Amino acid sequence: MYDRVLVPTDGSAGVERAIEQAVALAEVHGATIHAVFVVNTASFASLPMETSWEGVSDMLREDGETALERVREIAAGRGVPVETALIEGTPSKEVVRYAEEEGCDLIVMGTHGRGGIDRILLGSVAERVVRGSPVPVLTVRVREKDLE
Repeated sequence: MYDRVLVPTDGSAGVERAIEQAVALAEVHGATIHAVFVVNTASFASLPMETSWEGVSDMLREDGETALERVREIAAGRGVPVETALIEGTPSKEVVRYAEEEGCDLIVMGTHGRGGIDRILLGSVAERVVRGSPVPVLTVRVREKDLE
């Protein structure tokens, strides 16, 4: 049923539940994991002009490589093949674009499950992916204890 399972990562401890879920599904279906880390270029807009964008970009790329390495470790533990990509842009748009371009069958991603004013103020990458994706999306709730 699944050949290519996409798992976006932000490198947080909580997202590991989604990674583990994606890897378990890939293992059962003999699928390949596609892991992506999106450097959110919109976050540069709020930086003061004197801030070195290059330095911030380098730091975010380093964080991304670390996050992608963690996906590789989890997948290797179960013998699941992994392809990784570090891309720039708006996270929700880039996740959907990647899924379409790479022919992914499923997107598995973490969500904080915020509601009410928190969701309105902070938005939800997962929600925007669910609304914009032609590919099925499995959301995995990130528990507060996972964030500690």
